[in-house]
Amino acid sequence: YSSNGHNNPCQAICMSREEFMQRMTETVGWGTKQEYGELFDKVDVAQDGFINWDKLTSFMLFALYEKDERAKATVVPAWKDFEFLPVKHKDTIQKVIFLKSSSRYLTISKEGLLGVWGENLKLQETLPISSDATKLKHLWVTSLVSLENVNKIAVAFTSKEICFYDLLSKGEFPCQYKLQGLKGTPICMEYWYDPLDANKSVLSFGDITGKVQAIVFTTALISLFERPASAHEDEEAMVTLSWEELLSGYHKCCYTLQHNLHHGDWVRQVTYNASLDAIISSTTSNTNTMVLAWREKSKKHLKMTSFNVAEGIHAFDYHSQLNLIATAGINKKVCLWNPYVVSKPVGVLWGHSASVIAVQFFAARKQLFSFSKDKVLRLWDIQHQLSIQRIACPFPKSQDFRCVFHFDEAHGRLFISFNNQLALLAMKSEARRRAKSHKKAVTCVLYNSVLKQVMMLFYTGITV
Repeated sequence: YSSNGHNNPCQAICMSREEFMQRMTETVGWGTKQEYGELFDKVDVAQDGFINWDKLTSFMLFALYEKDERAKATVVPAWKDFEFLPVKHKDTIQKVIFLKSSSRYLTISKEGLLGVWGENLKLQETLPISSDATKLKHLWVTSLVSLENVNKIAVAFTSKEICFYDLLSKGEFPCQYKLQGLKGTPICMEYWYDPLDANKSVLSFGDITGKVQAIVFTTALISLFERPASAHEDEEAMVTLSWEELLSGYHKCCYTLQHNLHHGDWVRQVTYNASLDAIISSTTSNTNTMVLAWREKSKKHLKMTSFNVAEGIHAFDYHSQLNLIATAGINKKVCLWNPYVVSKPVGVLWGHSASVIAVQFFAARKQLFSFSKDKVLRLWDIQHQLSIQRIACPFPKSQDFRCVFHFDEAHGRLFISFNNQLALLAMKSEARRRAKSHKKAVTCVLYNSVLKQVMMLFYTGITV
């Protein structure tokens, strides 16, 4: 507006510092003259002694833009270039895990080759993990878990065995326990231990017959299983156990839990969740697709809750703070479930053009990753149930492939395997994603007392 009160955009008003402080205090009705004086100084960067509407709006728009960029940087991850790691696996990668105790990664492939990686993702060594039955032509590894509290790993084989290896021994990892005689081939495993009492832990696994089983350890730090008297003479000797022994209650330091609600369907994923005190398992069937087996007061009996999901699911993940289970639907949908409500999901995330084969929560940000069979990765805002990031992964063209999906949240590393290939998406550091005043590194800062300005020097030139 012009000074005579008529609307005239061609005649812009200029205000001095005193006039701006006075008028803003009177018009806005809150804030002190000192605060408006500081605002004037920020807008009048050239120290002309006056500001106009263009200067003020430009300053506000730039400030809002920087604020928006900072907000985006904290919400949507920025990734480094997609990278394929130099693996030596000849067959399908079955699992990727991180060992907190030694800051190492382990990868294992179908043929039983174990890869040991440093925290810097340099391959340190590869060694064969085998069972006595490895001479069988069609024997392979199906799963791997870390028993962090006792410095061991457990490996499942198609020979219906689970072998426990010691990580503290020098050289190759020796087998300490071999659990034999399982009724079905275990194809998925998960391990949990109580961070407040590391003696308490649960190894859960599912097999190709639809059976879900768990070994509950009560004195894990002392011993996972009872060692026979003859074994005490040689502490490093391998102890062979049978599943029947565990069922009989012979081993006082552990007991078993099991159910067969998935009867006839392969159990694709299983885990024990402490906050729910339940074993969660899933199949690709549309009946009893996902089952929550709740431990009752005695802790040795299970009460079942069944979820039926159209066309089945490939995988699931649970977020304890949000109390949500996310499922990777064969029908291209990612569903969010309240674990206590089986009738319908509390949310459905639409956007994938192919079956979803993996889901994992970004726990700290309350976001969710999903990966589909057409090799598209999406990141979802759970609160608004919106896709906030889409990345097409440059894997080879193939209809049939085995994928392992593992997000190491602590290090901001996302691992996706494609058969025997292993790809890495690493997050850029938070510092690099902050709003910056210059595109190049600042090498010198000078203050001009006459102009009352800061002069910054960077290696491609000088800017004021």
